[in-house]
Amino acid sequence: MKKLIPVVCLCAVILTGCSVAQNLDMVRLAQGGAKIAQSMTISNDQIQQYVKSYIAQSDAKNTVCGSGDPYTIRLNKILSGITNVEGIPLNFKVYKTNDINAFACADGSIRVYSGLMDVMSDDEVLGVIGHEMGHVAHQDTKNAFKNALHTAALMDVLASTSSTVAALTDSQFGAIAQNLASAKYSKNQENNADDYGYSFLKKNGKNPAAMVKAFQKLKKMEDASGARATGGLAQLFSTHPDINKRIERMQAKCKADGYNY
Repeated sequence: MKKLIPVVCLCAVILTGCSVAQNLDMVRLAQGGAKIAQSMTISNDQIQQYVKSYIAQSDAKNTVCGSGDPYTIRLNKILSGITNVEGIPLNFKVYKTNDINAFACADGSIRVYSGLMDVMSDDEVLGVIGHEMGHVAHQDTKNAFKNALHTAALMDVLASTSSTVAALTDSQFGAIAQNLASAKYSKNQENNADDYGYSFLKKNGKNPAAMVKAFQKLKKMEDASGARATGGLAQLFSTHPDINKRIERMQAKCKADGYNY
């Protein structure tokens, strides 16, 4: 059973943003901590707007490679001609950091860490991105964001604002980030995203065995150092305990389709 958050705490969180506080539906706000079902009525449009707000703050808090940066040039080359996933427009940026990670959001924002690009080939990077795009296509990222809002006791508070969505406060951003960082997709969600990435590579004329190589590299690095991917809205597949089984699944798919890995 989830612990109920006192109304006074919810008020304290939201009132840190003056521009938001003036437009609160006070009745709904007062019920925010107690009515879980009601909190789920936040609209898809609001979710998308808050995701965009979150991404804007994430970009501001990280070092984003510029258009002329070698990492950006390389990523644009890797993703040439790829503009959407299931009709959702995509936008890509590179965060300059030694962390090995990548993440995707419900609004089509995909962020790749330069540390990941340092250790992977172009096709392997594309395989990772294909996997992350699978989470977008299957709405895993949207549901993860919803769950993060709910876990952070912000869902009903944010939904009680006017239709004009204000920027998240630092405290709200931190609460959401903490819950997203600890979130994990289910085994089925990960397998479905793996399959999407596999098909994504095939569709773009690439050898899907790059998925196997990407998995194996991440597993090897993890075994060697004990390090796990850090930062971002989602943890890379290297952080999941069933990585060996997932490697075996991708190997079996490659063998069945006649791809050499």
